[in-house]
Amino acid sequence: MDDKLYSMKEAMIFSQRMAQLSKALWKAIEKDWQNWIKPYDLNINEHHILWIAYHLKGASISDVAKFGVMHVSTAFNFSKKLEERGYLEFSKRENDKRNTYIKLTAEGDALLLELMENYSPETHSVFEGAAPLREIYGKFPEMMDVMAIVKNIYGDDFMKIFETSFNNIETEFSESDGKIKKSRTADPVKQIASQ
Repeated sequence: MDDKLYSMKEAMIFSQRMAQLSKALWKAIEKDWQNWIKPYDLNINEHHILWIAYHLKGASISDVAKFGVMHVSTAFNFSKKLEERGYLEFSKRENDKRNTYIKLTAEGDALLLELMENYSPETHSVFEGAAPLREIYGKFPEMMDVMAIVKNIYGDDFMKIFETSFNNIETEFSESDGKIKKSRTADPVKQIASQ
């Protein structure tokens, strides 16, 4: 006796729907992301590593791989390229010699902040695709269902870092003259201590 709460047909249709929609959405996201970072001679993995390093304030290469959804060798190799360009520093911790940690340099921090300041929603097709929904409903589409799926696949730690990065943006940045700027009142030491 089969006590599943779904049929095979229903499962296959859901899986294929998610696959097709995700692939189509990813192609648009990938193009938007590449166009945004292209003037800075970065690729998506490099930008993602800078983003993770900024929000984790001293991430291990394993953390970068986990939260960047990439292989450890990919995380290491692209981090090494960023180090060679002066955007990251590598280190070992006295109490943890097995793991390699990365930290943004002043140049890496400045680059990431410049990228954020030069974000232009009008050049992102995914944002433009969602904007009419915001006009109709007064908010962007909810992400709760997608976040629940991702949480069930990657776990609570992944979602904690996901939320931390966006909370950091909420608390550390403001908008001025249509640009995103780091708030002068943002005290990274206090914010790290409160986490």
